[in-house]
Amino acid sequence: MLIRIGLSLLHCFSSLSAWAISTVRQSLSSTSEPGGGLVVAADSFIGVHRAKVVASAAQYRVSASYPFIIEGALISYGPSVGQFYDALGPYVDKILKGAKPSELPVQVPTKADLVINLRTARSLGLQVPATLLGRADEVIE
Repeated sequence: MLIRIGLSLLHCFSSLSAWAISTVRQSLSSTSEPGGGLVVAADSFIGVHRAKVVASAAQYRVSASYPFIIEGALISYGPSVGQFYDALGPYVDKILKGAKPSELPVQVPTKADLVINLRTARSLGLQVPATLLGRADEVIE
């Protein structure tokens, strides 16, 4: 079943580049519809240039969601960093005891963390429903 929620896709990039950030900034600055948003997927380019994307979203008062916790993000939803570090120790231990890394199973995250930044929500004039806050793993005041 298809549910229409009244959203339109402005741009979709499989990988960000300097050109893409410029295009995103232009789209954010020229959007006339309220309630716009930005969804950022995990990408090595974002890892390096996330400050520019976050600053652009804040400058144009656009809510943004990122796959990892970033200062200024409205919502972050992605693999649990704590779970990653918990699994890292035993994995490294096996390698140090002589296991071949190529023979060890690939570690895949099984838990995702939802982080909501109320400070950003307030700056955007948004109210986050209590039900969503109740499901969050972390709430930034």
